[in-house]
Amino acid sequence: MKIIETAEIELDSIRYGLRLLIDPRKSNTLFDAEGSAEENNEARFQLVEGCFYDFEISEPDYILGDIGENIIQRHKRKKNLGVIAPNIFVGKLEIPIQLKETEVTLTTIELEVQSVKTGYRDDYRDMLEFITEKCTDLLMQANAPASHYFDIDYTKDSQTLYQKFAFIKSVIGTDEFSEAVHRIVSFPVTRWSEISESKDIRNARRFSNASIKEIIKGRNRTNLPDTHYLKSYGLDSLPGKITSIRKADSVDTPENRFVKHALEVFLKFCGDINKKAKKFRHKKTENESETLIGELESQLHHSFFKEISRPTTLKLNSPVLQRKEGYREILRVWLMFDLAARLIWTGGDDIYSGGKKDIATLYEYWLFFQLLDLFSDLFSIESTDIADLIKETSDGLSLQLKQGKVTALSGMYDSGSRKLNIRFNYNRSFGGKNTYPASGSWTTTLRPDYTLSIWPFGIKECEAEKQELIVHIHFDAKYKVANLFEILDRDNESQLNKEKTENRKGIYKNADLLKMHAYKDAIRRTGGAYVLYPGEEPIRQKGFHEIIPGLGAFPVRPSKTETGITELKVFINEVIDHFLNRASQRERHSFRTFDIHKTPPDEKNILKEPIPESYNANRGLLPDETFVLVGFYNSAEQYEWIEKNKLYNFRMGTGAGSLVLDNETVAAKYLLLHTTGDNISGDFWRIKSRGPRIFSKEDMLSKGYPSPSQDNYLIIEVERVTDIEFKDVQWDFKKMKNYLFGRRSAYPFTASLSELMKSVVR
Repeated sequence: MKIIETAEIELDSIRYGLRLLIDPRKSNTLFDAEGSAEENNEARFQLVEGCFYDFEISEPDYILGDIGENIIQRHKRKKNLGVIAPNIFVGKLEIPIQLKETEVTLTTIELEVQSVKTGYRDDYRDMLEFITEKCTDLLMQANAPASHYFDIDYTKDSQTLYQKFAFIKSVIGTDEFSEAVHRIVSFPVTRWSEISESKDIRNARRFSNASIKEIIKGRNRTNLPDTHYLKSYGLDSLPGKITSIRKADSVDTPENRFVKHALEVFLKFCGDINKKAKKFRHKKTENESETLIGELESQLHHSFFKEISRPTTLKLNSPVLQRKEGYREILRVWLMFDLAARLIWTGGDDIYSGGKKDIATLYEYWLFFQLLDLFSDLFSIESTDIADLIKETSDGLSLQLKQGKVTALSGMYDSGSRKLNIRFNYNRSFGGKNTYPASGSWTTTLRPDYTLSIWPFGIKECEAEKQELIVHIHFDAKYKVANLFEILDRDNESQLNKEKTENRKGIYKNADLLKMHAYKDAIRRTGGAYVLYPGEEPIRQKGFHEIIPGLGAFPVRPSKTETGITELKVFINEVIDHFLNRASQRERHSFRTFDIHKTPPDEKNILKEPIPESYNANRGLLPDETFVLVGFYNSAEQYEWIEKNKLYNFRMGTGAGSLVLDNETVAAKYLLLHTTGDNISGDFWRIKSRGPRIFSKEDMLSKGYPSPSQDNYLIIEVERVTDIEFKDVQWDFKKMKNYLFGRRSAYPFTASLSELMKSVVR
């Protein structure tokens, strides 16, 4: 494959001398794969995803036809000029050449779009094979409709035909399959078989009942001499030859018959696909099926299979088929083939439409099954809802992995110390029209690829949403992101400008991570949002001090041996451990959120009076949660004692005027004093002590208190308020709701700072 500056494609079949010229806007992004294209079933001229290419047809009477997804962008005035923009699609592009006036297609040219990832061909095959295997597992469950049989419908369009073939190819077109056949041929299962042959009677060694009968009644006999000892037994003659039975090692076993039968069925299927591909003019399917036909024919031409007869029955429960190396792989492939041939993947049109190979979408589906396995294992929950993913349709069996709400796993997780409800959703929509406290987004509808929801056991999900007890953790698949550190390294102005330019071109990088911010901030009760990408390095950003809320990314790579999902597994384990901590900051935060927002604010509860700003020592000064004690003093002597000792006393006991120690009283921050005859007061103090203390009568006398009448008192420490906002302010304490008139006017009571400030006298 060589780099070229211009691709010149001949269109002599339409008009002699007609040419299509393609020029890359970025160097090293246009290739001529004349030598290797046919081997890989690819087009000769190859582009790169995410790049742009200028095209020109040499005569203005001809144009490139529209293939959707805004890939072909024709010039507004000169329609024979324009841009080819493959965006995120990889694979073969089939572009029609049309007559400008009538837009009638005259011929079709093929271009290949490479992925920027060097191993994308292996990624594509591995992911498709894994999905096929998981679908087979689903179909083989007891509650799946696998007992039904559906013939393959070849009358469907070429898109569906290729989808089916891609599934089958991922099963029988692998190196593992070829190695399994080679192992069987090299070390086959054999059995002893009896072979009948005509043998000279003089060389016979063992005689059966049938042999003795031939000796007596056989033809072509020779007379015995008179002296022969057999004469005495009444035999006058012997046959020249008799039938002898010998045992030989044979490969014609039921297991080997099954292997041959399976290969022949695979070959017939590929032949049928090839015929239909030619009929539908689906060149890609035709080429790929021919390659597979060649491989299967080569395997069946081995001398090993010539000795094997056709099977009369298929003993699929044979220990050899289920356990012996090579045979068990063929049996697994057979079961997968049989089921995959009936499977219609409702998500497949997202990948195969228009001849493209959308590996980014395939990565999303592949990750679904990876996460399903991970969560099922970590939470020890049987995926009872998974059978719902397979639906019986008139066309066959349909895998329901399509845009929309899919609950793949749900159940209860029991850690021993706490029980939690777990639910894993694929493409769950969080509606933007639901008002608080209902679930959803408070802006527009958002749909993360995957959502893990966790809430306490014993409560319904809708109630958990209302009480702020549920946590959603979202994941988005981003196959396009190869190096997430490039996304995060956007600190200077030039890099930001470059990012904006790339975003306008459709090359989204930083936007991928910003989307996680959108999920976290817009979807109610979201504890974290994370990118899943086929890279190397994880990134985890904590919102505060604990593992959630947070943002970040985890590498999960398409591979049969090492996907890198361990980092994500460690993270989910940490999340589980976090939920077992009942004293976490997140638990406190969720309660505060619920407590604050459980009722709408009172429209009359508006405070615009000046109060101290809530910072430093006053950081917790929230007017509705800051309380004021309103106390009474009897005499000038008592007031002098208060000023001198910076103490204020309340009565104890059950008598009239005793202080009730409720939360508001104990947590009070201020003290407002008044005495007999007062209608307003500005005698404002700050409470220094952390709570009231008990003083006995003797303690009060030692402090110089005038004439204590109670055995015990509650005492608080106070100091003058110095905040400028409270200087020279008077309050009408009689307007407060807890104030008692008449003889009970001396009883102490509490009020919020909001209520106090609304009673300011001007």
